[in-house]
Amino acid sequence: MLSYKVKTIRALERGLEVLQLLQATNAASLHDLHRATGLAKATLMRVLLTLERRGLVWQRMADGAYLPRHTPQARSRHVDDEHRLSEVASPVLERLVRRVDWPSILAVPRLDYMEVIETNRPRSYFHHIALGPIGFRINILRSATGRAYLAFCGEAEREAVLARLRASHRAGGAPPRSATAVARMLNETRRQGYAVRQPDFGGHFDKPRSEWDDGRNSIALPIAVGGPVIGCVNLTWIAKVAPVQEIVRRHLASLREAVEEISHRMQQA
Repeated sequence: MLSYKVKTIRALERGLEVLQLLQATNAASLHDLHRATGLAKATLMRVLLTLERRGLVWQRMADGAYLPRHTPQARSRHVDDEHRLSEVASPVLERLVRRVDWPSILAVPRLDYMEVIETNRPRSYFHHIALGPIGFRINILRSATGRAYLAFCGEAEREAVLARLRASHRAGGAPPRSATAVARMLNETRRQGYAVRQPDFGGHFDKPRSEWDDGRNSIALPIAVGGPVIGCVNLTWIAKVAPVQEIVRRHLASLREAVEEISHRMQQA
């Protein structure tokens, strides 16, 4: 190694240390970075702002965590498609909530449930409505988000999910009582172009609305990229404020526009 009689740039070292830490952990809060590096939070904020402006990191709305940005030129081995989806969707969801006020979540399918990977709730006028957090599991057959996925995903995917539900021992993941009723619900969702909650779904994975009622309602749309459905975005509001049809009339176009933008951006990423 060559030896140079010059000093290193401490500010650059700090920035690279923070960036390498984010790439190694995939996501970290300001406090996490403070504990790991020993740097003052004010210093870290300057470092993070610099990295963000250079397109190297971004901040998730749901929990304020910082993540390494996906770029074709510099891609961490920890960056996967879901990381890329949440990064691409985050600014779109922020613009959406500014237009409609009501919050949304971005969720992706798992084996027999949906999982939240981003939410714009902290930016919502109605930020007191509890959505998420990251990793929150959503009932796939009763929620608007899950129904949007099931209605528009591929037939093989849908049949695999329904088979898992039939084999489930969870109350909320109980097997569909009527295949005809499920088919009718999915066909109606496709016909109207968006999904709604099952009437007796109050937000709890296992309990009916009669036992657990979050007082909310939701509509949802799928995100399709080149055919496959990779996730869903919902719009949630206080149920007593407006019926479904009023929310559809006022905000479905904005929700659809956001989903289409996310899909387009994912195809370009």
